[in-house]
Amino acid sequence: MNGYFKTVILLSAITALFMGVGFLLGGVSGMGIAFVIALLMNISSWWYSDKIVLSMYKARPLDEAGHKALVDMTKMMCERAGMSMPRLYLIDSAQPNAFATGRNPDNGVVAVTRGLIERLEVQEVVGVIAHELAHIKNRDTMIMTITATIAGALSMLANFAFFFGGGRQNGIGIIGVIILAIAAPIAASLVQMAISRAREFEADRIGAEFCGRPEWLASALAKISAQAEVIDNEAAEDNPATAHMFIINPLHAHAIDGLFSTHPPTQKRIERLQAMMVSV
Repeated sequence: MNGYFKTVILLSAITALFMGVGFLLGGVSGMGIAFVIALLMNISSWWYSDKIVLSMYKARPLDEAGHKALVDMTKMMCERAGMSMPRLYLIDSAQPNAFATGRNPDNGVVAVTRGLIERLEVQEVVGVIAHELAHIKNRDTMIMTITATIAGALSMLANFAFFFGGGRQNGIGIIGVIILAIAAPIAASLVQMAISRAREFEADRIGAEFCGRPEWLASALAKISAQAEVIDNEAAEDNPATAHMFIINPLHAHAIDGLFSTHPPTQKRIERLQAMMVSV
């Protein structure tokens, strides 16, 4: 499915959720206000969502001189893929992980955590970056980043409804508000999951082709998955709607994090990469 078409479907679904919440809280006028808010958010997300997400994680430009081998291998993969070199950013988190963002391949960004650099071999980090390059090449980043921004706002709207929407004027009463506060974030998560799982498998496959060594990415996935279960990513825990952007789900500290699990099973991803190794 074309990346732009997927984006239209995604934005339509999230906008519909916004309008539905607005209608339940304030009737037709509430729906109209929610529509205007969603429209403004869609426009701002298109242009600024990458900056918003990077600021959430306090990411800073990677010291390319201090990671020359990694940068050189990334440039080599970009040349092989026929794409522009993305900007590389570093997140100060001990948990090994990474994500890509940017509204199109010419404005791509790959953000890696300090833990990824410190805890994985250079070849494994290259495999991870290759996976993120595949997301950029496929224009997945636009979808992932916009989803993170708007889904997070939908959750905040649901929280607003819970604390301030319990009056009779909204027509649904306190029970309805409680149900809404629970259902809206789940609905946003379902929208994310609907487009995330197949995309991760595809990025694994293309990323393995970019780096030419499926075993690098397979090894990286195993290590990241194991360590993400025991090492907190505090910024991700504070912003669970961004979890689907990472190569491995970064959430584990709270039970509710399971609602935002948008990744396919890591073992299945590794098995597919191992199958590529056999076929090479």
